[in-house]
Amino acid sequence: MGKKKKIKKLKGKVKSLEAALASAKNHKHAVAPLAPKDGFPKLPKIGGVRFAAVQAGVRYAGRYDVMMALCDPGTTIAGVFTRSSTRSANVLDCQAKLGSDPSGGAAIIVNSGNSNAFTGSSGENAVAEISKTVADVTGVAENRVYTASTGVIGERLPFDRITAKIGDLNDALDESGIEFAARAIMTTDTFPKGSMAEVEIGGRTVRIAGIAKGSGMIAPDMATMLVYIFTDAKVEQKVLQAYLSGLIDETFNSITVDSDTSTSDTLILAATGASGVEVTPKDEAFQTGLRSVMMDLAHQVIRDGEGATKFVEIHVSGAKSKADARTHAMSIANSPLVKTAIAGEDPNWGRIVAAIGKSGAAADRDKLSISFGDILVAEKGWVSPEYREEQGANYMLGEEIVINVDLGLGKGEATVWTCDLTHAYIQINADYRS
Repeated sequence: MGKKKKIKKLKGKVKSLEAALASAKNHKHAVAPLAPKDGFPKLPKIGGVRFAAVQAGVRYAGRYDVMMALCDPGTTIAGVFTRSSTRSANVLDCQAKLGSDPSGGAAIIVNSGNSNAFTGSSGENAVAEISKTVADVTGVAENRVYTASTGVIGERLPFDRITAKIGDLNDALDESGIEFAARAIMTTDTFPKGSMAEVEIGGRTVRIAGIAKGSGMIAPDMATMLVYIFTDAKVEQKVLQAYLSGLIDETFNSITVDSDTSTSDTLILAATGASGVEVTPKDEAFQTGLRSVMMDLAHQVIRDGEGATKFVEIHVSGAKSKADARTHAMSIANSPLVKTAIAGEDPNWGRIVAAIGKSGAAADRDKLSISFGDILVAEKGWVSPEYREEQGANYMLGEEIVINVDLGLGKGEATVWTCDLTHAYIQINADYRS
């Protein structure tokens, strides 16, 4: 590499660092009380992928708002997406590109501030122009450029602001840039989300690292918000897709902030193969590592739920089937009455009874029991004789709440996660476009 080219690359990295600092200083919302106490985790470098982020002014000034990840040739890509019937042009484009030839590498480019959804042919044109420019600058084939947009729905994406910065992104690419990428995809998020795992396969180390954004409009019907996970394992595309699809329901499809599914939900999993460690179907170590990263990121999304002050786990057992258990759990998790009671630290278990009754799944009033943590609250169609209101009130003071429901009808069970519903949620969403 020539001296001038090296200097240009270093200048690009300096710009990226400056953008990160500006983004942190200018972010609109205070950090959530449930944010990780140690901040963004130290993620391992994943061989075969580099990251960069810039300020493009897609919607906001002085914010990191476009990121790019460039993966080496041979990288396989798996993905899951929203099943919304009004999904964005980006989502439709990514779905069409899955399974394409991995020989020429892959690029992921994401903007925040505008979702490029419900924008008709303008949205399709924006995706095409961004993909073409990324391909021209990086050398990656257009059908291996995966785009995503997140933010306001129904406004044309000023894609020229993005394409104008792709050269800068390419110059700033760095193996250590994943945190900058995590910051660039934030919208109402109050902290960047990252997670990692290292597993041993055949005596060799495989690394997995992921980032996510999501805070509101969270009731994934596929995966979630925007999530990007990278591994240096060598995994055939169909095998990689099977791992991802097999872990979705128990992780991202089991969280809800507000029962609203986005038009733009995208989860991309990229395997670069840089470690040389081949992962075969049903490799327990790889599956465990991937599950831990996906679960951690899903929980971080809940902990950053708009206005959230409580992290809530809801476990339903004794249902006639797993599907019934999940239906009941989601009915409780999405109940505004349950969520506002938790926000007010009110142990109003009657609202849980009501949520069970309205879910549509099988239930028998006289067989179900309800507990807050280990505190038995209600059983056999009535409040437990030993329960005292002050027990429930004291329990609700905690930041982490567990609601257990046993329906007494069978062996079906499910666990979902949610957060409380506070005044801050209304404030954030009332002025989202202002």
